[in-house]
Amino acid sequence: MIDNMNELRSFIVVAQTGSFTKAASRLGVSTSALSHSMRKLEEQLKIKLFNRTTRSVATTEAGEQLFKQLYPLFESIEDNVNALSTFRDTLNGTLRINGADHSFMYAIWDKLLVFMEKYPEVKLELTSDMKFTDIVTGRFDAGIRLGREVDRDMIAMRISDDMQMALIATPQYLERYGTPQTISDLVKHKCLCVRMPTSEGIFVWEFRSPETKEVIKFTPSGRLVVNNNFLAKKACLSHLGLALMPKDRMAKELERGEVVEVLNDYVMSYEGYHLYYPNRRQNSPLFKALVEVLKG
Repeated sequence: MIDNMNELRSFIVVAQTGSFTKAASRLGVSTSALSHSMRKLEEQLKIKLFNRTTRSVATTEAGEQLFKQLYPLFESIEDNVNALSTFRDTLNGTLRINGADHSFMYAIWDKLLVFMEKYPEVKLELTSDMKFTDIVTGRFDAGIRLGREVDRDMIAMRISDDMQMALIATPQYLERYGTPQTISDLVKHKCLCVRMPTSEGIFVWEFRSPETKEVIKFTPSGRLVVNNNFLAKKACLSHLGLALMPKDRMAKELERGEVVEVLNDYVMSYEGYHLYYPNRRQNSPLFKALVEVLKG
């Protein structure tokens, strides 16, 4: 018999974060107290739940099995407790969402503001990265990505318009190096390259032939390689080369004439962002509220 159910809750948080320090911070306790609590839990269960090193902590096979069994149960308990808040016309709880920075900043930011205004007691944790993060392994409630292709046990819902790309440069750059007229002209230009965090390869530019409608792939090359579009935008505005990125990232600069589009007939558009999440989340009142706002 477990003496204190809080120890199981603490176990879940340690398993989620993979760190006693991070888990202790989230739980509001000291690292030493949390470590002692987890050793006590292991003694009660008579089984090792964590493999500990000086730098990290990871669940053992038994610990991972326990986590997978307990996590949905505690999640269900939280959902049921949160559902009671409907009797006082509000919701509370925490939602953790993973997505690319572009999805948050340009596609759904205004909707998130509406959600936070409508539900002032709800806490949102937004994690931005360029990887295709496994939201289950990462312990996220939901993820955001382009298109509808997700794992079979996930639900996907479109939450934004199509994403229009743009190949852009400053007038100063084009005056110095000329304006490309075809895709093949790009080999003569300074292209701003973005290295992808997952494959570590250079992001391949895609275009669509205005005649055949076929997709044309082009691997850019240049003196500058960055790992995110914030730096690519900065470099472009510094007249260092051509950049391919979502058009809305440069909307204000385009309007002011600080940058111009080139090869307009060739640029691509992609199916909009989708919110995706495990099907077990669809009955959560808190999650239903988020879905309702994002699809509006």
